Amino acid sequence: MKTNVKALVVGGGAVGTSIAYHLAKAGWKDVMLLERDELTSGSTWHAAGLLPLFNMSFATTHIHKYSVDFYKALEAETGLNAGFAVVGNLRMAQTDERMDEYMLYASTAETCDVPYEWLTPAQIKERWPLIRTEDLKGALYHHTDGYINPADVTQAMAKGARQHGAVIERKWQADAFHWNGSAWEVTCTKMVEKGGNLVASDEQIVITAEHVVTASGNHAQTTAKKLGIKIPAIPVEHQFIVMDQDPALVEYRKNGGAEHPVVRDADAQSYVREERGGWILGVYEKNAPAVFEYGVPDSFRADLFPLDLERIEEQYMAMIHRVPSCEESGLKDDFNGPICYTPDGNPLVGPAPGLRNMWLAEGFSFGITAAGGTGYYLAQMMVDGEAEIDMASLDPKRYGDWMTTEFAARKNEECYDHVYILHHPDEERPACRPLRTSPAYDRQAARGAQFGWVNGWERPNYYAPMGFNDHDSRSFRRGGWWQYAVEEAKAIREGVGLVDATAFTKHIVKGPGATAFLDWFTTNKLPRVGRINLTYALTAHGTTRTEYTIVRLSEDEYYLVSAGAWTEYDADYLRKAIEDKEAEFGRIECQNVTTQWGVLAIAGPKSRDVLNAVIKDAEPETALSNKRFPWLSAKRIELGMCPVNAIRVAYTGELGWELHHPIEMQNYLFDLLEKAGEPHGMKLVGARAQNWLRMEKSYRAFGTELGRDATPLEADLPRFVDLSKDFHGKDAMEAHGIRAKCVTLLIDGPSDADPWGREALYHGDTRTGRLTSGGYSVAFGKSIGMGYVKPEHAEVGTKLQVKMQDKLWNCEIVEDSPYDPANATIRKDG
Repeated sequence: MKTNVKALVVGGGAVGTSIAYHLAKAGWKDVMLLERDELTSGSTWHAAGLLPLFNMSFATTHIHKYSVDFYKALEAETGLNAGFAVVGNLRMAQTDERMDEYMLYASTAETCDVPYEWLTPAQIKERWPLIRTEDLKGALYHHTDGYINPADVTQAMAKGARQHGAVIERKWQADAFHWNGSAWEVTCTKMVEKGGNLVASDEQIVITAEHVVTASGNHAQTTAKKLGIKIPAIPVEHQFIVMDQDPALVEYRKNGGAEHPVVRDADAQSYVREERGGWILGVYEKNAPAVFEYGVPDSFRADLFPLDLERIEEQYMAMIHRVPSCEESGLKDDFNGPICYTPDGNPLVGPAPGLRNMWLAEGFSFGITAAGGTGYYLAQMMVDGEAEIDMASLDPKRYGDWMTTEFAARKNEECYDHVYILHHPDEERPACRPLRTSPAYDRQAARGAQFGWVNGWERPNYYAPMGFNDHDSRSFRRGGWWQYAVEEAKAIREGVGLVDATAFTKHIVKGPGATAFLDWFTTNKLPRVGRINLTYALTAHGTTRTEYTIVRLSEDEYYLVSAGAWTEYDADYLRKAIEDKEAEFGRIECQNVTTQWGVLAIAGPKSRDVLNAVIKDAEPETALSNKRFPWLSAKRIELGMCPVNAIRVAYTGELGWELHHPIEMQNYLFDLLEKAGEPHGMKLVGARAQNWLRMEKSYRAFGTELGRDATPLEADLPRFVDLSKDFHGKDAMEAHGIRAKCVTLLIDGPSDADPWGREALYHGDTRTGRLTSGGYSVAFGKSIGMGYVKPEHAEVGTKLQVKMQDKLWNCEIVEDSPYDPANATIRKDG
């Protein structure tokens, strides 16, 4: 058995075997996979084998699509039939709102080249007469979809991995991991059978691996403890039942009827597919419990839990309603097994926090569907340094150290029972909230704040009258909250508004090596002392890894502000880069001060008037003037008794300041500003209005316009890239050229809806790109969006069309910053 390898994959389910296959196929020699039991002995063996080709995550959809295409080609390569039944996937809708959801799905599917077609109830009945359709509105049908045999596809990938040179070792458990500075030393124990149990023997070896990938499935909590990190992947019980033969189904197939697609009745929280003349019913019911919160017991192998039929009675009756012929079919078999979940339902794929060359592939609730694509894109990240798609939405560091076992377990239960709810783009899920709150939370709630969730923080989305129900206001069109966001956006454009931006990620970087490091680490010139710059940190492949506002506090001290949703994601990258370069540049200190500083952003034509009323200065009438406090500068000021690090910048594109303050003084400052703002009609403003306003200024947002699949030059941000200096990723950035270009569009859309930033863009009959952000413009009185299009279609004035509600709507590319392109309002003196 080898004891020195390039890559060690821990876990022999569908995900682990796919990773081993793709690493070996990519050319890495000495790839080894370890499985503590037998291949497929985890969740893979009892998975239903469905392949839900498409979901609303852009990255996950690409992963699923690759899997479906890959599985179809496996037999030709390996000689093993993966058991893929391409029967299609029928997503049925009982309501108009569900059809709205599917229309948004469909437009997003187009951006990933996922084919689909629409079916009416009559067309469904004509093709599959056993399905009751009179209460349906229609369906979205993915004809390239279907189901697969999980064990067969895993064995096929395992054979393919061996054919490419990988080694698979069974009955070996990875018990300890030690990083020696250049490689991982993994202590492995031979597992043996004893009395029906799998137990550790006295035989141990140490495998040295340059890279380690964990794909440990239900054992993720044990893996986390061994690595000394947190992984919010905890299993939830999932039930499905196999029914005896349905005589009507047998007769239908005997007479030449086509096999039914996987029938997803989302409004009934269930899926159904054929199984040897009968049916399989799978459900996503409420009250399914999380299990193995602190690790899988040694005695649990390829085992199941007792069936809880009472928990799924409602879904069972709904199936009888949908397929009446199954009512007399008996129960043939049942499964209630652990399926790993994460709080948002997306897997955790990418570098482990704080560790070198340790890669996670954990938390797969749709592991069979995701296995092929995960192996493909993770292998790209490991072998090439970056994947061809932005994998940030799946990064394990999207949850920080604040995450606990209790949080993960309860959110994973919520995620499970939310699989088939209406997934409104303005959806906010309630479990485990509030958890992280700024001091002004109670004050904001008392004033009608309807909160959103970002990295655990409660952040006002908008403000509504007391008693307003956010849940009931959600929609795939303009929700009940829309009018309040319009009023807030107008307040900033016409008067003054106050935004809580406390969730911003904040770092202090200082020391003798700080200036040289940041000059290498970021694309723009560093600001002078007391000034700020917007800049980008790149990946080694030249794409955008992080957006920073950098405030230079002194010659060798900098205050870095980045997106609030990505605190640990940014912190980990920054810390590792400092570790790599400190010997070259000199001592560098890095402090994450996110929770030490609150941020209240004030903006609008009257914002200076509000601040003038409370600023303490020898010459208060000139303290905020352009001469003493110019645009894009930072100053320490005093507002009443509160010391404030004020930055003259506004994400809304109006005259304004970010007021960074000691977080313990936030309530004092909030009350002070609120009272000073009363004479000027100041409104409290939430994130949704702010998002609309930033699009009127063409301000790119990280996670939408900015990410690891585009360079800053493709984002059309050359003014923030100093090509006269050397910086990390520069050569790769320039080598990419302009593959697509970011543009702003004004949209003549439907009167009751705005785009959400997930829609396809067309130039004539050709799909030219996709929206990455969308909303409403109060300045122009119509929908607005930002997105990427082919360079030849990116000129200002180009007429395009956007796919919304299954129709094409006219839109036009406009100049960057269509509102106030000269920045006159931002620079206004006073």
